[in-house]
Amino acid sequence: MPPPAANGTPPRSILERILIRRWEYRHAHAWMAFRMIAGMWNVILGILLVAYGFYWIAAAPLAGAVLIFWTAYYIQGHAADRVRELEQSRTHLVDDAAARLRRIERDLHDGPQAQMVAVAMKLGLAREKLTGAAAAGSASTELARALELVEAAHRGAKEAIEELRELARGIHPSVLDHGLGTALSTLAARSGVPVELVTDLPERSSAAIETIAYFCAAELITNVAKHSGARRATLEVVNAAGRLRVRVSDDGCGGARVEASGGLAGLAERVRTVDGRLQLTSPRHGPTVVTVDLPARA
Repeated sequence: MPPPAANGTPPRSILERILIRRWEYRHAHAWMAFRMIAGMWNVILGILLVAYGFYWIAAAPLAGAVLIFWTAYYIQGHAADRVRELEQSRTHLVDDAAARLRRIERDLHDGPQAQMVAVAMKLGLAREKLTGAAAAGSASTELARALELVEAAHRGAKEAIEELRELARGIHPSVLDHGLGTALSTLAARSGVPVELVTDLPERSSAAIETIAYFCAAELITNVAKHSGARRATLEVVNAAGRLRVRVSDDGCGGARVEASGGLAGLAERVRTVDGRLQLTSPRHGPTVVTVDLPARA
């Protein structure tokens, strides 16, 4: 945990600078335990001194215990404030990243992709004219070569358009603009395995959370089609009590594991960035159930 006098925070008070050293934040839990033990010993010592009649002397350890406990309480309160600040900063960063991805997707759609479509249309018209000229009997070696080049350029332009569309969908699926339920319906319809979709989405989550939920569902459905040997799958998405739950189950062979370099580990790492959790149940011979639990707001 960083010290409280980090950049952008108010300067520390004199009492705080005396009682709390910056290097204590490097091992906050250890120093908290040390302070509590020291405070308890001061209390015990003060009680013993009072029991033997040393009232004025007992005031020193008891006052020290009060000061120690106040310091521990202050550190705990400051740590909670710092956690709230970090959560708010993370929320802003996640939302900003999602907005940037949407802008990139729109820029690709409205810029390079639109230009490539125009180029493909012009090449298509040129190919038709060259083909008509060749059919009319005015073909020559140069004309045939030009026709070959135009056809190659046309194929290349169409491939580039498809790659741009795939790239844009990978950055931010445009179907998410119509809501997570619509996006998941499209995803289930395109699956190679029959997918039963169950949704309960009374309200929309934040854009960043919906994006993470969509990509998690897409990855899990892809895993079902590729590795499970399942005949059918179920995709359940529920938004309730401030949480968004995505659950994918299938009747495949089971035995799935979260491996360090596998896709499930990547999903687990991604959902942890927003305090989410991934749970996997996959006994041998199935069924496999993967549940992704996310906060409704990042």
